[in-house]
Amino acid sequence: MQPELVARDTWLEARKALLAEERALTHQRDRLRARRQALPWVKVEKDYVFTSVDGPTTLADLFQGRSQLFVQHFMLAPGAEHICPGCACFADHADVARRHFENADLSFAAVSRASAEEIAAVKKRMGWGFQWVSCAENGFNHDFGAAFTPVEIAAGAPLYNYGTTPYLAEDMPANSVFARNTAGEIFHTYSTYARGNDALFYPFQFLDLTPQGRNEADGVMAWVRLRDEYGVQAPASDCCAPPS
Repeated sequence: MQPELVARDTWLEARKALLAEERALTHQRDRLRARRQALPWVKVEKDYVFTSVDGPTTLADLFQGRSQLFVQHFMLAPGAEHICPGCACFADHADVARRHFENADLSFAAVSRASAEEIAAVKKRMGWGFQWVSCAENGFNHDFGAAFTPVEIAAGAPLYNYGTTPYLAEDMPANSVFARNTAGEIFHTYSTYARGNDALFYPFQFLDLTPQGRNEADGVMAWVRLRDEYGVQAPASDCCAPPS
């Protein structure tokens, strides 16, 4: 339904009222950002070794000489033909953005439960250049709240998103941040799940400024496809959009 039509002066008055709220929200985000950066750290005691087609890769290797690491827990299951379109859309944008933030001391990597060979095939299809490794043999995604066992899912306990979201699947959307000190010690500093990832999903930032918003009349993120599947028939998916 089209909103009310008004004169320019009336629109300007409404826009300025909204601007005041936007500014308040910006200042609130500034305060949250400061609190996030001040969170305590947890030392990573486990020696994670990932697999890739290039050979074994440690968690330290993923830093690529930088002091900070952003990890996308990419939802790609072993043996699955399905590629999560939400995770892929996120990766499309991250692959470009990393070329900028890598110059601000932050490396990027994706980690999935699929095999190194399965990951390499998807990476080649999508043309991505970022690091992407398999945690099939070390439980990394499970340890950081992005993957769950069939037993955990059957139990029905609210484990996802710090125990606040009852919905579970073997792979869930998540992003994590790690830091490394000059002694080479690695620390977990932050993870975000569910709608905590909204701010990192770039298409939302554009759509949120439009009258239709996220255009989800047919379901949450129902319009999202792999970028080479737009314009063709492909199944809708809300696999990256669990409850908040």
